[in-house]
Amino acid sequence: MNIDFNKSNDGLVPVIIQNYLNNKVLMLGYMNEEAFNKTQEIGKVTFFSRSKNRLWTKGEESGNFLEVKSIAVDCDNDTVLIKAKPFGPTCHTGSKTCFNEETNHGFVYELEQTINDRIDSNNDPDSYTNKLFKRGINKVAQKVGEEAVELVIEAKDNNDDLFINEAADLVYHYLILLKAKGFKLEDVENILKSRENDPRRPE
Repeated sequence: MNIDFNKSNDGLVPVIIQNYLNNKVLMLGYMNEEAFNKTQEIGKVTFFSRSKNRLWTKGEESGNFLEVKSIAVDCDNDTVLIKAKPFGPTCHTGSKTCFNEETNHGFVYELEQTINDRIDSNNDPDSYTNKLFKRGINKVAQKVGEEAVELVIEAKDNNDDLFINEAADLVYHYLILLKAKGFKLEDVENILKSRENDPRRPE
């Protein structure tokens, strides 16, 4: 990874941090070569703090670390993009992002990760998610079918609140079914993307 730290007089390059699940921009910081190397070494985002004039691992005091998932460099080799898993709020104000972007866009990916973690860790035997998953693929698939039918029924009525709640139930159970089959939302997205420019499919 060829980063040009000499483009600026202070040897720093800007680093954009994104949430690896939903691509929300979490914060902007700066790294020198030493900070970048330490980030790669420990797997936690480490900046060069201009106010402290030293290396600073995000979360070293608060515990709100940023676990590195991927690193990319822009076409001019002078800006870094890091996708990370945040542990706790990123901003010192307590906000999830330093840009106060408190939206639900991308939350489904966070929910998918929560479901996967709950099933994989198996640390809550009373969890509904765990109980359903342990009943096997047939029961999970049956539950998705039931939720789909309930959604269709509510679609024929005029109660928007019931309809949207049934839609949420269906998505939730669908995520469990994907987990049971060993797939992720990303796999479904890839299929949909591949169909986008398929000349065999009608507009």
